[in-house]
Amino acid sequence: MKKFLQAAVKYVQGGTVVPIERKVKSVEFREFLNNKIVLFDGAMGTMLQQNGLKTGELPEKFNITHPEVVTHIHQEYIKAGSDVVTTNTFGANALKLSIENLSVEKVITSAVQCAKKSGAKYVALDIGPLGELLEPMGTLTFERAYKLFSEQVTAGAAAGADLIIIETQSDILEAKAAILAAKENSDLPVICTMSYEEGGRTFIGTDAVTATISLCSLGIDAVGVNCSLGPKEMLPVVDTILKYANVPVIVQPNAGIPRNENEHTVYDISPEEFASYISIMIDNGVSMVGGCCGTTSQFIADLAALTNRKPAKIKKNLIPAVTSSLKTVLLSGKTTVIGERINPTGKKKLKQALKENDFDYIANEAINQTNAGANVLDVNVGLPEINEPETMKHAVKEIQAVSSLPLQIDSSDINTIEAGVRVCRGRPIINSVNGKKAVMERVFPIVKKYGTMVVGLTLDEKGIPETAEGRLKIAENIISTAAEYGIPKDSIVIDCLVLTASAQQSQVMETLKAIKLVKQKLGVLTVLGVSNVSFGLPSRPLINSTFLAAALGAGLDAPIINPLSSEIMSVIDTFRVLNYEDKDAASFINKYSGENNALIKTEMLSNISLYDIILQGRKDEAQKAVRELLKTDAPLDIINKIFVPALNHVGSAFEKGELFLPQLIRSAETVKNAFEIIRDNMNLAECGTSKGKVILATVKGDIHDIGKNIVKMLLQSYNYEVIDLGKDVEISTIIDEAKKNDIRLIGLSALMTTTVKSMKETIESLHIYKIPCKTMVGGAVLTPEYADMVGADFYAKDAMDAVKITESVFN
Repeated sequence: MKKFLQAAVKYVQGGTVVPIERKVKSVEFREFLNNKIVLFDGAMGTMLQQNGLKTGELPEKFNITHPEVVTHIHQEYIKAGSDVVTTNTFGANALKLSIENLSVEKVITSAVQCAKKSGAKYVALDIGPLGELLEPMGTLTFERAYKLFSEQVTAGAAAGADLIIIETQSDILEAKAAILAAKENSDLPVICTMSYEEGGRTFIGTDAVTATISLCSLGIDAVGVNCSLGPKEMLPVVDTILKYANVPVIVQPNAGIPRNENEHTVYDISPEEFASYISIMIDNGVSMVGGCCGTTSQFIADLAALTNRKPAKIKKNLIPAVTSSLKTVLLSGKTTVIGERINPTGKKKLKQALKENDFDYIANEAINQTNAGANVLDVNVGLPEINEPETMKHAVKEIQAVSSLPLQIDSSDINTIEAGVRVCRGRPIINSVNGKKAVMERVFPIVKKYGTMVVGLTLDEKGIPETAEGRLKIAENIISTAAEYGIPKDSIVIDCLVLTASAQQSQVMETLKAIKLVKQKLGVLTVLGVSNVSFGLPSRPLINSTFLAAALGAGLDAPIINPLSSEIMSVIDTFRVLNYEDKDAASFINKYSGENNALIKTEMLSNISLYDIILQGRKDEAQKAVRELLKTDAPLDIINKIFVPALNHVGSAFEKGELFLPQLIRSAETVKNAFEIIRDNMNLAECGTSKGKVILATVKGDIHDIGKNIVKMLLQSYNYEVIDLGKDVEISTIIDEAKKNDIRLIGLSALMTTTVKSMKETIESLHIYKIPCKTMVGGAVLTPEYADMVGADFYAKDAMDAVKITESVFN
């Protein structure tokens, strides 16, 4: 009897048996957040420092060495009014804990126990970023990231956490790995917050619209923003999130912008002022609040007075939109061009590239279509003789490295579809489902799980209906069946299917009639593979463009076409003017007047310069272009007249917010490839020696090196020799290397305020040992004031700034 009762109060979660009480509490929390302004806690790191955490000490280690301190901090927040306390596990992943040989399970279990012992109403398992960039910007694979997060989730769920908060994220793909790990290894509520900089984008370059749509599509319970900014600076970002979210919104600002005062980090905003801004956010619709760096229990106590208000109503569905990591494409009310060229059907060169794993060829197709005006890229890699799921994963990664456009994952194989959407940065479209029962049963669960949009083909077990009414009926069935899976019609784009005029001429106009019916009767968006109409006929561009114009007139929203065809794109450009999409015909005039003629632009794609190759990040074409130039130009001329100006162009665009980190890195990698040819073909004297040696290091006690690694890549592209000493570097190591290599410039990085002190000690040691070099410092917490405080010669606000400083030191 006792065993039966024990079984009755437990259930299985992610392979682990856990008490049924936990299940009830998770359900209760979801109800709770719909009925009340939920109050989280404030900063953990700030409170740990006030309670004895030393510079460079691992905060998560306190869960084991000083559990009473951690529990006491939780209790302080509970006394202040917190409904939810967050475990001291921000960096409790295997990458970071392995440095001190700590077990993830042990650290997280102890952290959850501390939180539960405090008497908290709800305990949130805290998961921060992993500290490494995912591919292709870094070397961490999506699968490895997922595994690391899964380990944290499993340990937290087993220890008794009531919900999971994934916070301070900059990369939506890393956030996606964490969200999938949380949802696939537990059934706990999942909250995800991104960290935005003053320009309204994350460190990677993602804006709030894109992040909100991407994260909400994954079925999380709340979305929001934390860290980096104070509440005043955060207001515009919060307003944007509220406009696009379909779940409750959470905000956890810093207590202002940090500054140094007597060698201590201080924040200027008072608890009262902090609460006044949070009050505005609640009035605007925010329903979950708390604090991040610099906030204490007093800040939370002041917020407690605001939590009696009724939370705002949440809209149910996302707007029809697809995203990459850098861009959102809203599909309603405008013509969306879906580029069709990454599809091996009828393309010999692409087939050969897929067989040979030549992903640079695919990347170039993506760049060409992006430059030609596509809004979304279709990706189909279906060949019977290749591993299609693995090829799709690789293709998605390579395309997203060079193009900021959202993707349409196109395959008839369900495993390939899931492989593609799983690793895709942002919200893609799946191409496609149709009216066949078996197909809908396979595809709709994937659409629901990953929150994608989906193309619905108007065919079923009986084939393609001859009449428009027959296709409308199938579209109705697709939409109603999707609703049974919880997929709203806003996520569906109907393809009324065009048949070839050479074989089924009488059916062509039926497609146009079907588009009108679907738009009028069902109110959904439509898509069409336009070029099918001309198969088997001469002058295909003429037929395609004529049919496209008719289809747009019938209400077509998203034509799948070849954007490299000037005839086709001229129809699109003209329709956008006539349809009042291109206001004042500004884009049309810019593109078609004088020497900007579109035909000229298209022709130039086949004769692109090395300068543009670098700008566009065409890695494979760089080496070929350099070989050609070496026949007529001196190596130093290529470096000084092309490499450097092109990198400066990219860097300037990066500083203006016109390009973002992925594009900056891609251009740097392209130059690195090109340098190899110069070095391989010329002797050292001809190609020019290094411009100088620079030491880079993350200071003692700090294990974050993303920013340092980006600076390293850029400096190498500018032909500097970089001695990378890694992270958590002893001062003595920096001194020794500086002496040994006669160093003129040392770059020091720190992410945490606790390790800024270590930076100061390093620079002081350099002075004591009279090392005749300059120092530049950078990192997320660094400011010009901090740079002065630690005694640095230069403050580098970002990677390009570090390049400029280096150039000034060596020139």
